[in-house]
Amino acid sequence: MNLEALIAAFRVDAKDRTEPHLFEEEDVIAWLSEAQEEAAVRGRLLHESANPAVCVIAVQAGVAVYPLHDSLYEIDYLVFEPSNGEQPQQVTLKSAGELDRSMPGWRTTAGRVEHAVQDDTKLRLAPKPEVAGVLRLEGYRLPLDELAQDSDEPEIHKGHHRHLVDWALHRAFSVPDADTFDPKRAGAAEAAFTAYFGLPPGSDMRRTTRHDQDHQTTVYPF
Repeated sequence: MNLEALIAAFRVDAKDRTEPHLFEEEDVIAWLSEAQEEAAVRGRLLHESANPAVCVIAVQAGVAVYPLHDSLYEIDYLVFEPSNGEQPQQVTLKSAGELDRSMPGWRTTAGRVEHAVQDDTKLRLAPKPEVAGVLRLEGYRLPLDELAQDSDEPEIHKGHHRHLVDWALHRAFSVPDADTFDPKRAGAAEAAFTAYFGLPPGSDMRRTTRHDQDHQTTVYPF
């Protein structure tokens, strides 16, 4: 479905087909773009491994902190390729607290890159790289572009498109307007969206990619 079809589906479900419309088109477009972002995160729908703008970071010797592409929220593969011809080094994601325990002085030490600390917008290498090189990464991201033109299609699979309307309905009937505010309909639409795409993750969406703790299997007697 393209944006024009999604807006039409919203009008039908919202019983807003007659002009003047209850909901402004620019608001509906914004809610549908927001819906695609929400769906991509909840369902982890967009995995990037090829786009160099997202997946390649040039590294300078002695510089530890680098910005991540603003669409990227979870890294699941990270490797450092030194420019001096040495073998590429797999890089593991750690928390700063774990590095404080396992690698004292990591903030100021230079050496072969082994670990990285990820926050919302940046990646910090540990130790600081002693040689230049390239970071290559893969991970989950948001859509690269918002929906804007009638012919624009959501980047997520077309099988998911129709369900984006539920989020737009939730947002529409949540607006505190005397003519349209309807918490029951808003709640039902949000529930439908969640039933399909899943619950929203916590604010720390990178926790599942860290390797701070050893995983052990415990056998319990019957």
